[in-house]
Amino acid sequence: MIALADGNNFFASCERVFQPRLEGVPVVVLSNNDGCIVARSEEAKALGIKMGSVAFKMRALIQRHGVKVFSSNYTLYGDMSQRMHQVLASEVPSCEVYSIDEMFLNLRGISQPDAHCYRIRAKVKQWTGLPISIGIGQTKCLAKAANRLAKHHRRDVGVLHITPENREEWLDKLPVGKLWGIGPQHEARLLAKKIITARDFSLMNPRDVQKSMGVVGLRMLYELQGISCLSLQEIPPLQKQFVSAKSFGRPLTHLEDIEIPLASYTNRVSEKLREQGLVCAAVQVFLLTNCHRPDQPQYNPSMITVIHEATNYAPALIAVALELLRKIWKPGFQFKKVGVVLQDLSQRTQLDLLEPKKNWETRNRLQAAVDSLHGAVRWGSMGYDESWQLRAEYKSHRWTTHVHELPIAKA
Repeated sequence: MIALADGNNFFASCERVFQPRLEGVPVVVLSNNDGCIVARSEEAKALGIKMGSVAFKMRALIQRHGVKVFSSNYTLYGDMSQRMHQVLASEVPSCEVYSIDEMFLNLRGISQPDAHCYRIRAKVKQWTGLPISIGIGQTKCLAKAANRLAKHHRRDVGVLHITPENREEWLDKLPVGKLWGIGPQHEARLLAKKIITARDFSLMNPRDVQKSMGVVGLRMLYELQGISCLSLQEIPPLQKQFVSAKSFGRPLTHLEDIEIPLASYTNRVSEKLREQGLVCAAVQVFLLTNCHRPDQPQYNPSMITVIHEATNYAPALIAVALELLRKIWKPGFQFKKVGVVLQDLSQRTQLDLLEPKKNWETRNRLQAAVDSLHGAVRWGSMGYDESWQLRAEYKSHRWTTHVHELPIAKA
């Protein structure tokens, strides 16, 4: 027995936790640089605001209906996600973090799974303020389908259990395009064959499914029939790479202006390496101009290098990234984005035989000291000029992680 717990309209719900006056008010959250709408409350969806809509094109509708707009606040969302996952994990024998707002729960051995999930949902709401929906089924695909159906058909209680007895009835309410793993191309092919609902798909001939969708589609078919093909990954697999690439708040034309954000991005991904006890042996840097401005000259270079010692030491990785940037840099272009990719990750640390052990110990102590200060001290190459930062005109406070932005209660 497996359940999928999913935060309802997660980004918008995180904003509401610390601003209760937003309950019942349409809320949208914008993407990096305040470009597109990436999260909507139910009230915003009811107004016809679509996911991915360009923000400035929706300005009239937003003003007319008093929609509250927020810039993405990933520091807040990440911390709230961790809190939600901790509560969920404390209530089940094992679990798998699937995304920032989703977690698969192992309900094996729990005699009353429905009642238990109601208690979990209430506990998450009480402890974090976040509303969640929980779908229960014999397999991952059924749990995912049940979760989606719970949001639309059981919103008042937030829990739905697909059993062998009611499976076909519930799957008949779910459009085939809403199934986990069905993209637009597969959806179009299935609709052309009169496969309209998830129930229709679950009754297909396995040979036909494998021929058109391969082994992935075949696994999905069996999962919808109650045959488990996808096990819980209780231990997350190692990351294959870490990427940090964000658009600038304004076009940058000078090398030294781009060096500062690149150093900041590299420092951030090196933090992720250390959090997971990993090191990297290859670094890639790329630059992008604005492809939506054909009137401007375009140049999108990229370069990768292998470093002679796998490391997660920020200054070493920053130095490599800046060297790559200087090699691919050309003047005369307006750059929109720079990115860094840390590749060839592993858990082993291969020491440089030519470097004294004392140097390694000193670097480790220095890096640990900087990490413990949580951004109060930064490496010199990161500078203090932040005029390149993304536009975030509507960003809320980082209520849970920054002492100067804590909520203030007046009594």
